[in-house]
Formats: sequence, structure tokens, C-alpha cells
Amino acid sequence: MTQQIPGELHVANDVLADLAGNAAMQCYGVVGMTAADMADGIATLLPANRLRRGIVVTPEEGGIHVDLYVVIEYGTNITVVSKNLVDAVSFALQQYAQVPLTGVDVHVQGVKVRK
Repeated sequence: MTQQIPGELHVANDVLADLAGNAAMQCYGVVGMTAADMADGIATLLPANRLRRGIVVTPEEGGIHVDLYVVIEYGTNITVVSKNLVDAVSFALQQYAQVPLTGVDVHVQGVKVRK
């Protein structure tokens, strides 16, 4: 499409969370997502159809802020995996949804051996 259409496009936070969740699950070293509000301090992996529960999208004045709650694979470098997550999610949101980002934070909720 080379034709511009006047108006504004609003993308729902759930759509942004789905984009971020799919990008996060493609990163090496990520076992899964966990809910942001862990009950009793126990991180349980979410099924693939509920990834958005592990992502909190917060609208801010300069754009959106994304918090990812993940479980990392045992034996991987947490710093490198976290950096890759930030890069992948930032790329996906900026390229596909074209939303400005104010930041992406990764919260490692646990470490698990991949089966």
C-alpha cells in the first residue's frame, strides 16, 4: 500500500502483549512465561495460549513500557538472555506495531531445566 489514509490507529494493550509474548518465546534460553502476580512466591509456567498474562503493558506519556515475567533455562547466561529478550521485544513492537517504547524490563521469576 502506497496510499496514506488519514486518521489514527490505536492498538490494544492485549495485542501488544501478544506480540511481545510471541517475540519472547522465540528467544533462546526462555523456557516460558509466568504470571506477574505469583501466588506464594511460586512461579508456574503459563500455557502458550495465555502468554499475555506474563506481560504487563503500561501506557506512558512517551510511549509504552513493557514488563516481561519469564522463566529462564538452567545453564544459560541470564544477562545475555535478558538482553536478547529486550532486543527481540523492542524490535517486534517497533517494527510490527510501530509504537514508541519507553522501556522493556525483564523479571526472571525462576530457572528451570528444559525437558
